[in-house]
Amino acid sequence: MPKVKKDDKGKETSIHPKYAVVRVLCACGNNFETRSTHKGDIHLEICSNCHPFFTGKQRLVDTAGRVERFRRKYAKSDEAKATAAAAAK
Repeated sequence: MPKVKKDDKGKETSIHPKYAVVRVLCACGNNFETRSTHKGDIHLEICSNCHPFFTGKQRLVDTAGRVERFRRKYAKSDEAKATAAAAAK
């Protein structure tokens, strides 16, 4: 069996990815550094500074009109239910 190269901590050097410092950038403007095997910067839409769970504030993040499209879709559904209920009386 061939001898495997190991580092000073006993890990095999050839099978472990590089664990380097990366910068995390959020759409709200917040940024911080962490360590990861990811290469380059990490871009987020929502972080702990702007997420409603952590901030306690409700804020809808509209990505390409998705929230508006959702509201229009279910507004039609609500209208149809209301007219059906009125007709049933």
